Amino acid sequence: MPLTRILALPLTRPSATLSPLRGARGNRSRHLATAGKCSPSPRASGERVCEARVRGHAFSAAVLALLLSLPLAAAEVHINRDQPLFVDRVPFTVAGTTDLAPGTAVTATLGGKSATGTVEIDQTWEVTFAQPLPTGTYDLQVTIGGAKATQLARVQLPGNVSRQSPFAVEPAYGAAETPPGPGATQEMADRWRIVPPPYELDESPRARRIGSRGATLDPYNKNLLKGDYPIRGNDTFLVLTGISDTLAESRTLPTPSGVGSVRPSSFRFFGRDNQNLAEQNLIVSADLYQGETTFQPVRQRVKATVVANFNHLSVGENALVKPDVRRGTSRSNGYFALQEIFYERKLRDLSPNFDFLSVRVGSQPFSSDFRGFVYTDTNLGARLFGNYASNRYQYNLAFFDRFEKDTNSGLNRFGELRDQQVAVANVYLQDFLRSGYTQEFSIHQLHDGGPVAYDRNGNLVRPAPIGSITPHKIDATYLGEAGLGHFGRLNVDQAAYYVFGSDSENPIAGPDPHLRRGNSVRIGAAMAALDLSVDRDWYRPHLGLFYASGDRNPRDRKARGFDSIFDAPSFAGGGFSFFNRLAIRLPDTGVVLVDRDSLLPSLRSSKDEGQPNYVNPGLQLLTAGIDVDLTPRLVALVNVNAIRLDAPQAVEAVLFQGAIHKQLGTDLSLGARYRPFLSNNWIIVGGVAAFIPGRGFEDIYEKTGTLYHVFTSVSLTF
Repeated sequence: MPLTRILALPLTRPSATLSPLRGARGNRSRHLATAGKCSPSPRASGERVCEARVRGHAFSAAVLALLLSLPLAAAEVHINRDQPLFVDRVPFTVAGTTDLAPGTAVTATLGGKSATGTVEIDQTWEVTFAQPLPTGTYDLQVTIGGAKATQLARVQLPGNVSRQSPFAVEPAYGAAETPPGPGATQEMADRWRIVPPPYELDESPRARRIGSRGATLDPYNKNLLKGDYPIRGNDTFLVLTGISDTLAESRTLPTPSGVGSVRPSSFRFFGRDNQNLAEQNLIVSADLYQGETTFQPVRQRVKATVVANFNHLSVGENALVKPDVRRGTSRSNGYFALQEIFYERKLRDLSPNFDFLSVRVGSQPFSSDFRGFVYTDTNLGARLFGNYASNRYQYNLAFFDRFEKDTNSGLNRFGELRDQQVAVANVYLQDFLRSGYTQEFSIHQLHDGGPVAYDRNGNLVRPAPIGSITPHKIDATYLGEAGLGHFGRLNVDQAAYYVFGSDSENPIAGPDPHLRRGNSVRIGAAMAALDLSVDRDWYRPHLGLFYASGDRNPRDRKARGFDSIFDAPSFAGGGFSFFNRLAIRLPDTGVVLVDRDSLLPSLRSSKDEGQPNYVNPGLQLLTAGIDVDLTPRLVALVNVNAIRLDAPQAVEAVLFQGAIHKQLGTDLSLGARYRPFLSNNWIIVGGVAAFIPGRGFEDIYEKTGTLYHVFTSVSLTF
């Protein structure tokens, strides 16, 4: 008989009747009194009949108690569908089911914390834990009525994600599924050509197809030419990239009129200062690699990049575009270069976490630190690189034998070595001393043979055409450290370098007047940079300083002015800054005060083709600015730099001029970066900058008016 039928049976004999509850009080009392008595029986004595009835009632009560206890003994409690529980946030809810009656109390215990609830009408239950727990694996115990159940729970709140399995026990696997029939499967060429649902953005290409294997002219969706499908087998991919980079630039710079002035009747030393530059680069790159790069580094790779450059320069005075004044005030030039070509191969895996060791040989890009303060270039070299400890440490060991650079485009002259070798060893340590901060240590070794060289415009670049014009060799060692990261909300970006070595005969220091130990000078100079910023929702204010030591005594055989090997610093406004972006030449010397894309007043003939010069005035710079995300498409950058020479004595020695003030001026810049389609395929960059001369700049250039610079760059990428 079903349990519900048993419980529905009357608890008294059929002959027994209960008086109505709504009857008289006396009737109810009489019925209750009668129910507890034994009535006499004619078949036996009254005592035996009464005793039998009492025993019968006791037996019925025992059976009833046993039946009521059966549901409790057989009750079932299920936690999280009988699956282990993974917790990664607080508060979190634990749910399950049971066959106990609704309203039954539920108590859950996890890691010493408790939570309570009740069984719902549909026999489900849930409890909520509001207190955080340390990361670990726990036993979750749930008690409902008298029934208990236990389940495994893994707690891992946001933080460092462990790579091991989150469960300490071997998971139980179900039986293997029965393979579907032939009609339930569809053959695919590979997993990359599975047709996506119709709501996906890459439902279909939006440009003309090329062939039948998935190549199109659409760079936004799946494309054989962009590495979305393998071109051979299942692990060989090709990425083709095409870039059109257009630059238009106008500026005002102090310009000597020279002996062949455009205006013969002009009496002033400095002439017209307007200059205009237009430049077009067409870049095509092919990157062929092998490997499942979603899960591990490439096994091997070949990449080649060619660049076609066209540039046009128009200035206000003669002898700037060419030393020959008859060449006028404008110049058009073109150049084609094989800028990149290298082979890369993974040598071995160092751990199950895809730590690796690889080698790359050929003309390749390389930056030796976060901001490009010492060496950033694409040139011929060999590089051993990799990572360790689950990518916490990265390292590089590189050697470069540099090509000559084209004068007007800055591209490599492939196959023409310039007798300058650079060796770099560095290591990056993530979460150094504190989570979120990466520290780098590096060493650079430079050897510059310094053979005589003229640029393509006919100017002497090695040795520099000042002072002692004698070929000389440089051997220098850079020891450095740099850091990038954050301490709480404060972002910290810093670097410090010290360089030492020798220069066989520096042009400014000249020969040793005392004839003591030859003409060489000892190099000993330092540089430091610091930038602090705070992210405040859609804007980031920042404050920083930059220091490069200067040489206060150019003739003492000690070169104390800091200079880089080949820098391209992204600091203090970067390419938007007037002082950082433009080359400002010293009048009638053949050297620059500061070169293009550099912060250092190096007094070189050219950053591209000249030699480092460690007898220079150095720099003191204080910078402040703000980066503003106006919209997801538009970013604005505002920057102010106060610029001083650290030691103007080297400039005084070159110009044969005394008492030059340290204050160079104030650099104000405003830039914008616009991505109309929210991708890097279309990028429009523009900027305007003003330089307000200080007393030192006026002493050198006799210039008191503000100088200006405006540029626009459009980059289109396929």
